[in-house]
Amino acid sequence: MHTTMQTTQRPTAAFVGASWGALLIGASAYLIGLWNAQMQLNEKGYYLTLLLYGLFAAVSLQKTVRDRSEGLQVTNMYVGLCWISLLAAILLLTVGLWNATLAPSEKGFYAMSFTLSLFAVVAVQKNVRDLASLKDVEPKAEIA
Repeated sequence: MHTTMQTTQRPTAAFVGASWGALLIGASAYLIGLWNAQMQLNEKGYYLTLLLYGLFAAVSLQKTVRDRSEGLQVTNMYVGLCWISLLAAILLLTVGLWNATLAPSEKGFYAMSFTLSLFAVVAVQKNVRDLASLKDVEPKAEIA
């Protein structure tokens, strides 16, 4: 297996801020919408669990893809489970919204805030990992 040494570029403060902002906006909007929704508590729990499961699956998948690109060993089974988990969260949200007795605008709101949250959490995870890897290689200043 041939690996090449890749250099990690420091993400800009603007990109880090935008990523965190998008995650906070997407997840907060979803959660506030859920809090104010006129649905049964078990339905709210379903949609809350899908958000948490989707975020976890997206972060796990990003980590496995990054691990592999850096030459770290990741089993095919784990990569497959990450893909299945992310697709299951998206499919379950789609089916739930399709069958929900919500207005089309509400369904669109949940779909878009969910999608924004998934995209943003991947960017946040990438930034966290990039910054952590740079911290490991940057020379430490000696105190005289």
